[in-house]
Amino acid sequence: MSTPAQDPATGTAATGTHYSDDLSLALNLANAADDLTMDRFEAGDLQIETKPDLTPVSDADTATESRLRELLFTHRPDDAVLGEEFGGDVTLTGRQWVIDPIDGTKNFVRGVPVWATLISLLVDGKPVVGVVSAPGLARRWWAAEGMGAWRTFGAHQARRMNVSKVSDIADSSISLSSLDGWRTVGRRDQLVALTDSAWRLRGFGDFWSYCMVAEGTVDVAAEPEVSLWDLAALDVIVREAGGTFTSLDGTPGPHEGSAVASNGLLQDAVLSALEPGESSGNQLDSCSPAGA
Repeated sequence: MSTPAQDPATGTAATGTHYSDDLSLALNLANAADDLTMDRFEAGDLQIETKPDLTPVSDADTATESRLRELLFTHRPDDAVLGEEFGGDVTLTGRQWVIDPIDGTKNFVRGVPVWATLISLLVDGKPVVGVVSAPGLARRWWAAEGMGAWRTFGAHQARRMNVSKVSDIADSSISLSSLDGWRTVGRRDQLVALTDSAWRLRGFGDFWSYCMVAEGTVDVAAEPEVSLWDLAALDVIVREAGGTFTSLDGTPGPHEGSAVASNGLLQDAVLSALEPGESSGNQLDSCSPAGA
């Protein structure tokens, strides 16, 4: 899936923003990643190991991150790099690329096509470029600060994304990866109360939930325990689509180990509903139309 760094609305070269060249590079990195991941997806000889945290890692994960690091060393030799498979130190000063070679490895190794390569550039700790490429779904999402958020599906022309305008929890669609971790952080009851009060709950999972928030097809996505490489690209994509991206405690950005993304209109209500402590339906009733 080739996506040139151009203004998707006009088809001309993307210019006039500070991060145009970095976005162009990130899209080319995603092209390289797609070649590797699709070649190994559903491969009969796929090599799978278990990491110390008991999560799987495949030869496609390591090969993809290695290739992206090689390309970054060639094109951005002075930039720091952090990746899921080969690590690195988080830096809040200067430029740092953050890579998740395959977000959704469990899906990848089982032949489920819901997985993606996540590539982001952070400047002084803030995501300013993000690309999410899901070739198994024939989809790609990207954004750069000041350039908006965009998506492609198959061979269709790129379209600019905007979050939804849903303003009541009772009318909202919520997407989660799973219930894992919510009890650990003491918020499972709160989550259940929140989702019970919503119009719709689905588990699109991982990167896809957040990309759908940016598209406006889902209104809220949340995860209680997650890493920087899982979130950095998604943060800028959601924000450039007009949404809000914070941790569970309301801190903006992807650095606090949890995530709540929404169209912005629902953010305060969701954060309030998920606060630790006794869950209460009254808190959610105030976010919903009377009698809903």
